[in-house]
Amino acid sequence: SLDDDSLDVVTRAVSERRRGRRFEDDAAAAPSRDARVRVVVCASLVEKIPNVGGLARTAEVFSCEAVVVPDLAMVKKAEFEAVSVTAEKWIPLLECRPSNLLAWLRDMRDKGYAIVALEQASNSASLTSVHLPTPAVLLLGHEKEGLDADALALVDLCLEIPQLGVVRSLNVHVAGALAIWEFARQHLLS
Repeated sequence: SLDDDSLDVVTRAVSERRRGRRFEDDAAAAPSRDARVRVVVCASLVEKIPNVGGLARTAEVFSCEAVVVPDLAMVKKAEFEAVSVTAEKWIPLLECRPSNLLAWLRDMRDKGYAIVALEQASNSASLTSVHLPTPAVLLLGHEKEGLDADALALVDLCLEIPQLGVVRSLNVHVAGALAIWEFARQHLLS
């Protein structure tokens, strides 16, 4: 009898073969698991557990260095696990409480990391037109308030995602996923 993980692999392999692809081909073509995008995804200000779980999953899928969460206890919650789909087993998770964020950002800058924020601000550069630095911290803001002036003062590069609709706002997990993809595209997949 197959366990759930084995069943998932078999199901995916069968599905891919029906489409003319082999699961093993994807694994062989993928970058080495040792290759990492030199990005630490900082979700210290993200409060909703499913958003943090989704960011962990996306960061793992695109081989980021680590994900910073506001409280490591959240990764044990069913809401996190339902969205992360075991990503927490494959990517380092670090804790930085919001009250310690500014000091943590200064420490990361001292270690040579560029602080890259995802925020609509007057000095934001378009995600589509900038070369992203590495190593970097990708700083994400609160779901509703974004980043405050103190956090923005520490930012080396502020990015925004071009948007065409009326709403002009993306969920933090979706926005973070787009930025993570762009880091991976520029630094690992090209």
